[in-house]
Amino acid sequence: MPRKDRELNTREKTTRVKNWVPPQQLPDPKPQDGFRFRWVRISLLGQSDDRNVSVKFREGWEPVKAEEHPEIVTQYGFNGNKDGNIESGGLLLCKIPSETAESRNEYYANQNSQQMQAVDNNFMRENNPRMPLFSDKRSTVSRGTK
Repeated sequence: MPRKDRELNTREKTTRVKNWVPPQQLPDPKPQDGFRFRWVRISLLGQSDDRNVSVKFREGWEPVKAEEHPEIVTQYGFNGNKDGNIESGGLLLCKIPSETAESRNEYYANQNSQQMQAVDNNFMRENNPRMPLFSDKRSTVSRGTK
């Protein structure tokens, strides 16, 4: 049986075809030490959502100026709004200090824990030794295949 030349047997010719994925709708800004980023809704169906913006600003989110992240403005063609902020389709790019974000996450984790404990206490109040109730809390994580 004749052998093939090594030049004809390359990995480039046997590589798998890459799957197409839809483009990202909103770009992620370059990470900045000490800050986290999020797109905040400022309008919905053409109506401004002042309540949502007010809540987010009171939580500590601040609008990101276009000059802070010129790569988003130039690479993705986003226009800054009249205040110089990065805006796209009713969403405003905002940032928050990492310490504030961690504190906020801890607060909501504590709220969640207290609510779960209240539900468990209410559930177990109905417990009877002759027919015990079980509060089995297990979760599983499964990952899809690509």
